[in-house]
Amino acid sequence: MKTRIQPTAQVDESAAIGDGSTVWDLAQIREDAALGSGCIVGRGAYVGPGVRIGDHVKLQNYALVYEPAVLGDGVFVGPAAVLTNDHFPRSVDPRGRLKRGGDWEAVAVVVGEGASLGARSVCVAPVRVGRWALVAAGAVVTRDVPDFALVAGVPARRIGWVGRAGVRLVEREGEPGCWECPETGERYDEKDGELVPRA
Repeated sequence: MKTRIQPTAQVDESAAIGDGSTVWDLAQIREDAALGSGCIVGRGAYVGPGVRIGDHVKLQNYALVYEPAVLGDGVFVGPAAVLTNDHFPRSVDPRGRLKRGGDWEAVAVVVGEGASLGARSVCVAPVRVGRWALVAAGAVVTRDVPDFALVAGVPARRIGWVGRAGVRLVEREGEPGCWECPETGERYDEKDGELVPRA
């Protein structure tokens, strides 16, 4: 499949864009970034230098993904969501001089396969969002999110579990620690604060 890049998008010549991906108006993809196949980069979205993005990832309008973020296959980043990269942000050093690229250490947000970050959510690096997790709109993630966790609030806290379909799981009656997806019927076992799909 052919890659589609709108004329007003800025894609650095060193960036790698996978087959079948679409980059919409006013999006910017910086040097050495790599996007897999079948991705969608929405209007005004930003992908920083060296960012790694898997296959079938959607970056909605005005999402900001700063380097050195890594996004797994099937990740969804909602409108105006932000993945930060500076644990101690300052414009100037202690002597008042403007900080440049070599004056600070970039840290990553890592988002696991199938996870979703809701509109206007913020992930404060360094942090990892687990596989198939769901971050609610407007949440501020300041610590790692387990696989399949549903987190919300400021700061984000786990308020439930979700399955691969993104639907909130329901604990099975008479089976403590066993969770079921009402849409797919998939079952999961909870142990020590983690959720594992049943084989």
